[in-house]
Amino acid sequence: MLVLEDGRVFRGQAYGATGETFGEAVFNTGMTGYQETLTDPSYHRQVVVMTAPHIGNTGINDEDPESRRIWVSGYVVRDPARVPSNWRSRRTLDTELVEQGVVGISGVDTRALTRHLRERGAMRVGISSTETDSDALLARVRASAEMAGAELASEVSTSEAYVVPAVGAKRFTVAAIDLGIKAMTPAMMAERGIEVHVLPATASLADVQAVAPDGVFFSNGPGDPSATTGQVELLQGALSAGLPYFGICFGNQLFGRALGLGTYKLTYGHRGINQPVMDRTTGKVEVTSHNHGFAVKWPEGRSLDEPVETPYGAASVSHVCLNDDVVEGLELRDADGALRSFSVQYHPEAAAGPHDAAYLFDRFVQLMEARTGGADGKSA
Repeated sequence: MLVLEDGRVFRGQAYGATGETFGEAVFNTGMTGYQETLTDPSYHRQVVVMTAPHIGNTGINDEDPESRRIWVSGYVVRDPARVPSNWRSRRTLDTELVEQGVVGISGVDTRALTRHLRERGAMRVGISSTETDSDALLARVRASAEMAGAELASEVSTSEAYVVPAVGAKRFTVAAIDLGIKAMTPAMMAERGIEVHVLPATASLADVQAVAPDGVFFSNGPGDPSATTGQVELLQGALSAGLPYFGICFGNQLFGRALGLGTYKLTYGHRGINQPVMDRTTGKVEVTSHNHGFAVKWPEGRSLDEPVETPYGAASVSHVCLNDDVVEGLELRDADGALRSFSVQYHPEAAAGPHDAAYLFDRFVQLMEARTGGADGKSA
């Protein structure tokens, strides 16, 4: 049984672990990449509804996880694969959900559920394979924690710093703050000759400066950006120190806050691998991978074409979602117009694809080259 916060009930079959779970109900429109979705820390405390009807057909492998575990609170599918078929598959999706204690439900009309969430908005939900009284489950759903106001990055971050070495010759050093980082992100930086020092969400500016970075990176992550303060202060310190910055997803929201902008909760968010975004700096339209329920709020009454002056330079909107005009990227430039920092709301690492936005990692390299005068801060 699945019960939404507004009282709507869906019934199906137990899938994955048996028991009971609660979280925020959200839907993902990706037709592939379910393993990457499940292991994305940004889904912490969320119950994910897959809009694609057939899930699990390629099983679970040991190469594609984006983190050390499954993070979703619950999983909702319509038609689970009975037998997976893929040369890399090691076990079934159902087996993996059971082993990691993830409660799910199958046989649900996910189209009706998705339409309900799209019209009413993301809301709290409970899934139970033990409760028979929907009213009793509804009471527990309404007593569960809400996503608004939740600080969750510290719950998913690494507890100790680690290094992802550069592939080939080392060109730059980057301090990456793990707010829920996906494994593909430092891997894509490493491919570009970047030695990535992944630091816990609790890292200080002194911790960042201790690795003598050429740039600073903030990852994706779960929770409400307005409930986060320490990382905003860290980023403001890094900007004041003149360090180039690149942020993804949660890192975009925190960049906005560091620049003095607000954030807000979207009605149902963007989650999937087919979201159209325009890079306003080039006019190029990209199909991109998203997973966010909050966004940066541009000042009321100000056009997206008008920059905002901040203590660190002029901030402008670099990317926008073509579906709903949500701010999908920010740029910070010096008085002479030179780029000094940028961020995007979506996922250019896009494990499971698409790869239209992978150029942003090259943009980060170019930014560090321009700021340091060459690789490792040496004159070119």
